[in-house]
Amino acid sequence: MHKPVFRMFWIAALVSNIGTWMHDVGAAWLMTTLTRHPVMVSLLQTAIFLPFFLMALPAGALADVFDRRRLLVAGHIWMSLSAMGLALLALTGVTDPWLLLALTFALGLGAAVSAPAWNAVTPELVSRADLANAVALGSVSWNVARGIGSVIGGLVVALAGPGAVFLLNGVSFLGLIVFFFRWRRQPVHTFAHKEGVLEAMKAGVRYVRHAPELGAVLFRCALFTASGSAFWALLPLVWRVKLGCTSFQYGLALGLFGAGTLAGAYLMPRARRWLSLDHCSAVGTVVFAGGVIGLACAGDVGGGFFFMLVAGAAWIFVNSCLNLAVQLAAPAWVRARAMAFYIIVSQGSVALGSVMWGAMAAGSDLAGPLVLSAMALVLGIFAIVHFPLVEAEKLDVSISRHWDEPEVSFEPNPEDGPVLVSVEYLIDPPRYREFKEAMSAVRLQRLRDGAFQWHLFHDLSNPGRYVETYFIESWAEHMRQHERVTVTDRLTEERAIAFHTGQSPPLIRHYISAYANAGASQGQPAPGPGYQLSDYRYLTRM
Repeated sequence: MHKPVFRMFWIAALVSNIGTWMHDVGAAWLMTTLTRHPVMVSLLQTAIFLPFFLMALPAGALADVFDRRRLLVAGHIWMSLSAMGLALLALTGVTDPWLLLALTFALGLGAAVSAPAWNAVTPELVSRADLANAVALGSVSWNVARGIGSVIGGLVVALAGPGAVFLLNGVSFLGLIVFFFRWRRQPVHTFAHKEGVLEAMKAGVRYVRHAPELGAVLFRCALFTASGSAFWALLPLVWRVKLGCTSFQYGLALGLFGAGTLAGAYLMPRARRWLSLDHCSAVGTVVFAGGVIGLACAGDVGGGFFFMLVAGAAWIFVNSCLNLAVQLAAPAWVRARAMAFYIIVSQGSVALGSVMWGAMAAGSDLAGPLVLSAMALVLGIFAIVHFPLVEAEKLDVSISRHWDEPEVSFEPNPEDGPVLVSVEYLIDPPRYREFKEAMSAVRLQRLRDGAFQWHLFHDLSNPGRYVETYFIESWAEHMRQHERVTVTDRLTEERAIAFHTGQSPPLIRHYISAYANAGASQGQPAPGPGYQLSDYRYLTRM
């Protein structure tokens, strides 16, 4: 908090988060007033989180390609207007369950568009050394707000009704809107060859597809959130129907959950001195499962309060581990898109899981789905063996810039392609198995940074000669590939190059399609009238 800009951001976010949690209490209470059918109540969570599933990837691409500050301003203005619109309907008494779901969905759209940019902004406000603390403080802000906002929200609902809460939430966005308007963002490195939005989305998909460390985080996230979504989907019914509480008691219960998350945030740095991300997330998952079972079996409000406190502490443990692992696994150029995939997986799992658990509760009591949810959470821990988070901690995703500029006799047009790059290695034949294993890591690097095909060929006339080839869609994309390589990529390449026995470094050649415009511009014949792009379209499949 010694960074003034981050401190202002944190305070404005805290105020906005308080409004969000007040709104959450009001929306849940209003829905259980309008209907107590489990499916309709659980659809409230779906309406909140489904927009993230639908919009996070385009929003992540926009956040990486355009000015994140402007995107955040637009998103928060939209959310403020959506909340005020819902307030108007509630105060005039014309709200029904479907209108509530529709405006909740609209509010979720604004949050979905803002979320990738929001998460990617934090590393711009603090140094890498302070990033873990900044992420933790972000969680503290969210969960302090959960405690304060939930209690105030329950009290305001009891005194003035849900409409007043929605109105206060609309006003709470103003601080962040002013902050982003006034924030003088420091100049950041932008690639000379700028991506379009569709190109950025495609690059984000490609990166996640070929980044096993990031894939492990996303898989673990899906397991945890889908299994644990029963807690959020059925929580309003547990408190209003099963425990028979008032709106203030429900707000107090959410406040105690927030207090638990503060306790978890306090313990998390201390636990990290002794435990890895995997061990911390495993402990958190088991404790959260215990809190879910306890809530399912609670017979009075006091017992429910205790288990909300326990669940809150465990929740922050798991989510802090997952969030930090994503931040560590993604370089700056694709970080917002990586966070977008994390949001898609986490919020999409909640959206779909809420419908499933709500349908299950419609045919049974509330305790059964909650117990099954806890069992699924515990079983998901065994995924640590094959999908560890600890690998993300080993990466150094800072940009390296160690690739030399290509040696070319003429500069192709940026859109010319496809481009073929070949790298020739001379190795000791008896070490070919080790070399191929090292090249497997190189393959993933090339594919996630821009290549759409990669091969390693063995010279039949020379058993020690291997040629690596990879295709890139355009010359501009290859130039972006030069600008994307990280320190970890450099170490990966060095392990492969260590097998090279030639007196000079591995020979690198660049080729461009003879059908590209570059050939015609250098006096070469252009494609004939019968030429069709489909003649080499097979090359450009992902």
